[in-house]
Amino acid sequence: MVTTENSSYSKKLLHLISWGHWFTFFNIGAALLIAIIFLDAEGIPEQLIGKIYMLTNWLSHMAFLTFITFVLTVFPLTLLFPKTQFIRGAASFIFSFVLCLLVVDGFTFAELGYHINTDSSSQIFALLKEKFQSGTVSLTTFNWIIFIAILLFQLVMSNYCWRHLKELQQRKAPKYIVAALVSSFFISHLIHVWADAKLEYSVLRQDTVLPFSYPSTAKTLLTKYGLFDRADYEQRKNNPFSFTNKAPAYPELTQECKALTGPQSSTFLVLNDKVLTEKQLKQFNQSSGIKGSNLVNYIDNANSHDAWFNLLYGLPTIYQEDMKDQQSVPILLQQIKAAKLDTSINVFANEGQNTSLPLWLSKLFNHQSQYEDISSFLFADKLNGLNAGLHVFYFSGQTDYQYELFVNALLLAQQQKELKDIIWLSSLGNVTDKTSLTPKPALFIFPEQQSRPITELTSVMDVQTTLMRNWFGCRLDYKRYSNGHNIYRVRDDRLFANTTENGLMVIKKDKNLFVDQQGNFETYSTQLDTLISEDSDFPMLIDGVKLINSFSLKNKPTEKINN
Repeated sequence: MVTTENSSYSKKLLHLISWGHWFTFFNIGAALLIAIIFLDAEGIPEQLIGKIYMLTNWLSHMAFLTFITFVLTVFPLTLLFPKTQFIRGAASFIFSFVLCLLVVDGFTFAELGYHINTDSSSQIFALLKEKFQSGTVSLTTFNWIIFIAILLFQLVMSNYCWRHLKELQQRKAPKYIVAALVSSFFISHLIHVWADAKLEYSVLRQDTVLPFSYPSTAKTLLTKYGLFDRADYEQRKNNPFSFTNKAPAYPELTQECKALTGPQSSTFLVLNDKVLTEKQLKQFNQSSGIKGSNLVNYIDNANSHDAWFNLLYGLPTIYQEDMKDQQSVPILLQQIKAAKLDTSINVFANEGQNTSLPLWLSKLFNHQSQYEDISSFLFADKLNGLNAGLHVFYFSGQTDYQYELFVNALLLAQQQKELKDIIWLSSLGNVTDKTSLTPKPALFIFPEQQSRPITELTSVMDVQTTLMRNWFGCRLDYKRYSNGHNIYRVRDDRLFANTTENGLMVIKKDKNLFVDQQGNFETYSTQLDTLISEDSDFPMLIDGVKLINSFSLKNKPTEKINN
């Protein structure tokens, strides 16, 4: 009697396991079909070796992931609870969930360039919400439709495999298919080992295409997104990041913005080459008749030379050479010229001191002057007698006393004016690399805006866009001309990215990701100024690279279609 029961149990268990293998076999086919989303998003490689690798890796990798799903979920359940209805139902739900997740991951990869992960959950949800908010079907409904459709497929396959198990076991074609999948597994791995040794880009660029695939390198990703020269992929060592292709033409001011009535007030940008202290800004805010907004997490990570470009153009440093070659004029200065306002830049520096001002800077302003001290600006008549426009005051190598005395004189002069001016107080640039990693306090005094501490991430690139929107009322799309935002409308999950002499920086909240010229990762805490880890956070890197590329993509010339 015992022997009969054991025999019956063994036959039932073997029958269920055999069914599970065939059920997984059909799910491999379904996974391969869904994974075409990833291949389509990546595009077909140009090189033959890249095409062979894509085909073999697609077949073997998705088959392996599907089989591992069976081994880790359905197989243990079969051993623990060998109940036919339970196992078939559980397997159908498990594979339905996994394949549904694969569809969402494919959609995420196609849109964002990376797979589902906890660190980028906010971007993924925002993307899904954006795609479905204008449609007739809600996101929740769409997810349920996908899940139910896949579940119906699972139930049909489950029933088919159970009823035709003996017939399936007698077929020879599946054995050849499995042999092809196993062969593809070894071929794809051998190709990748060879490509890793030879630095074959057409293969290595596919490292992050399929979920749970090979860990990529920052160098490969940056080449893929155009920040590394593909022809110099192996030799490149210490050159600054630069685009593979030329940046698009800088945009011209729209007629709608040109027609706007110019403001009667001025904007004063009072900048220092040294980082200001919170104590200084608190004192300035108390002295001001109109309270300003403290920028708690203000980012300026360029050197003293490149920071001028970030400030006036609102673009990452990587665009600087192209904009200089084009001799383009920042949108803000185009707007000021259209409104017939004045511009001036005044430098306070000791006699003979090198102020490190870029040569192209003087061409953008109507007046440029240099002073050894602030004595000529201590009286209200001088400051209030300036023509309406943009006036920049830059302190280079000056004492805190000189800077503080000038700012107090400016704030005191404002009390005599009926129409108050806009005042921006901050440092500009970094003398050392250490200060580039930390937020710098800044103060923005805007008469028409309610003062409040702005704790969201703000940057030097936000100055132009904020003035365009709030000083002139020009509602030109920010992405057309800048990577900046309106300081008063910055989101909590804002991302900042910029290139420097040493590498590429991406900042989000308290996390600062740095990738050097060789593609090495370092992750810092922006508040604590300490190294967190050297883990490769590719989703954050990809988001940063896409942000840097956004100006090029937004202004990419459209090809004319010949009829």
